[in-house]
Parts: sequence; C-alpha cells; structure tokens
Amino acid sequence: MALKQIMHGTSEYRQMLDLRYELLRKPLGLRFDQDELEKEKEDILIAAFDDTKMLGCCLLTRIDQEKIKLRQMAVLNNNQGKGIGASLMSFAETLARDNGYTFLIMHARKVAVGFYEKQGYTVDGDEFIEVTIPHYEMCKKIR
Repeated sequence: MALKQIMHGTSEYRQMLDLRYELLRKPLGLRFDQDELEKEKEDILIAAFDDTKMLGCCLLTRIDQEKIKLRQMAVLNNNQGKGIGASLMSFAETLARDNGYTFLIMHARKVAVGFYEKQGYTVDGDEFIEVTIPHYEMCKKIR
C-alpha cells in the first residue's frame, strides 16, 4: 500500500471524489456542491493506493495557524479493518505536523468515534447533527 498526497483536478482526485461519493454522500442522498469542491484546491488531499486503485482517502483543511481539520475520511468497505484508516491518519498527522499545525480536529460520525479514540483523539463537546447524522467534534494535539 502506498500513501501519498494527490493534486486537485487530477485523475487521482476524480477517483477520490468517486470514493467519497459512494461511501459518504450517496448513502445519505447527498451530492457534492461545486463551490465546496472548488475550495478543496487549498486542502491537503491524501490517498492510499494498491497500485492505481484507491483504497482510502481524507482531506486536511486549514482552520487557523494552530488547527487543521480532517475531513471526508473514507476507506473501501471491503478493506476496512486492515489498517488502511490508521495508516491514513498517521500520514495525515505527519503532514499536518510538518506544515506547522499543533492540533488536528474533526467532526467524526458517531459510528466512527471508537476508531478515532484508538488513534488518540478525544471527544470535545456534545453530539450534534451534520449531514443528517450524529457527529462529535474530536481533537488531538499532534506536536
């Protein structure tokens, strides 16, 4: 498995959009907004590959000088539980740290909170609804 940063607008980015749509948006009856995708030009885009097949992905969006937000974490269903998500998280934390950030935050789906806790993240606040489902804000000091 190879982990790498990908570029907005490339064929790899298109693969990322397809994966995120199938796993995160389509089950909720949601689509991507063009303005939202345009803003991703500023994000750090991360993916895990087996040769040319994308196994998982996530994005990092700058919040301020200290904080960066993990978004749109997705791993192919038949590859979950194989360490791909944990590897993506570790790589994302390294990139965030290398870019000078102190905290990595996220809005985690309630069903994924246990996974993120195993990666050292803590819940910060009460449950809230985002994209029609329960979420929690989570945070980890990365340096």
